[in-house]
Amino acid sequence: MYIASINFGWNLLMEKTLRTFKKGGIHPPERKEYTEDLPIEEMPLPSEVDILLLQHFGATCKALVKKKDEVQEGDIIGDVEKGLGACVHASVTGTVKAIGESVHPLMVSVPSITIERDPEAEEKQYKSVDWHGLSKEELLNRIKRAGIVGMGGAGFPTHVKLSPPEGKVDTLIINGAECEPYLTVDHRLMVEHPKEIVEGIKIILTILGIKKGYVGIEANKPDAIEEMSRAVKENSKGFDISVVPLKVKYPQGSEKQLIEAVTGRKVPAFGLPFDVGVIVQNIGTTKAIYESVVFNKPVVDKVVTFSGKGIVRPANLKVRIGTRVKDIVDYLGGTTPELRKVVVGGPMMGFAVSTLDFPITKTTSGVLFLTEEEIDLYEYKPCIRCGFCLEACPMGLQPNEIGIYVEAGKLEETTQFGVFECFECGCCAYVCPSKRPLVQFIRIAKMKAKR
Repeated sequence: MYIASINFGWNLLMEKTLRTFKKGGIHPPERKEYTEDLPIEEMPLPSEVDILLLQHFGATCKALVKKKDEVQEGDIIGDVEKGLGACVHASVTGTVKAIGESVHPLMVSVPSITIERDPEAEEKQYKSVDWHGLSKEELLNRIKRAGIVGMGGAGFPTHVKLSPPEGKVDTLIINGAECEPYLTVDHRLMVEHPKEIVEGIKIILTILGIKKGYVGIEANKPDAIEEMSRAVKENSKGFDISVVPLKVKYPQGSEKQLIEAVTGRKVPAFGLPFDVGVIVQNIGTTKAIYESVVFNKPVVDKVVTFSGKGIVRPANLKVRIGTRVKDIVDYLGGTTPELRKVVVGGPMMGFAVSTLDFPITKTTSGVLFLTEEEIDLYEYKPCIRCGFCLEACPMGLQPNEIGIYVEAGKLEETTQFGVFECFECGCCAYVCPSKRPLVQFIRIAKMKAKR
């Protein structure tokens, strides 16, 4: 009893000292136990891949190859002619089978290049180089030609993000929070590849011309905190890098909330992180930066969590970009009879899909196979004005009013309640006792207001 009291007191003390954001937030069931202890497993190469020409924020790429062309792994096969974007590469060696359209999990379909893999081709080897003598321009060019985008889901081109206005940034934050339930990709990367991630941090700091960096990790990942702390201590000479344990609270990994938790700075409404001197990068993006600079390796693969009670074998899989999810499901033994919903991303901010024909992209963090006991099937009811959504909203908005105005057909008037400040975290819908689809209401209002 005495020992238990000590442990309880220690846990309470740790909980109080952990950093977090002040306003709102929730703590949904974590559901990470399915995959958090599963090492990253590499899936055998598929016979075909569908490389989508839109895997990023910005303009669609133009195909640089034609049908029957031979391509090598790592070749640039699509690039943006004008505007914001990122190039795409052949993720396998083989022959261009078709240039057409493929299923996209969010946009129905987009232009794509289908490659039939050559089963006799040898695996490509990437040789390392010493990056320390490279200039800022050379480092950024390697990142650009690697086609790196924000791999946490946003998909913003990384070479653009790492080119903020001169003198505006003094701090880098690496986002290792991974606060979405089920997802464990960043967790496993930090446990298995901490030195590579630290080297990626040093590359980013060198590009930005600053020394200060933080790695924010939620406290439910003690092994990741330990491994990253050790790697920082052993490999960060010349830089000021710290590992910051964070309170387990959703949405801890959102940029504005993470910046507040780690630095105490608050990004203004409609502002960007560099407005308060900060750049934020995802763990997976940081590792991709390391690979692009040190090995000149483009984004040809991605680690993805496949989880939920609706799949026979959950896993953290390293798969080639363009691998169809249906082929991955077959590799993992198929789905269970209890499967009711498939979600791309996490359960809070992800999107339900009706097919498994879509391919893995640079921004795919997870695919969840959920049974009836893991989802909510209740029909929603009218707002009862309880105010729970107001307390949960990390942005301090009024989701209840937005929903009511949408139902009344007054979508243009929702701007007064902060609809465009909402990043659709889903906290409001999660706590709503009437099960109102507040995120969907907000998306509808945004679309209407933009028009």
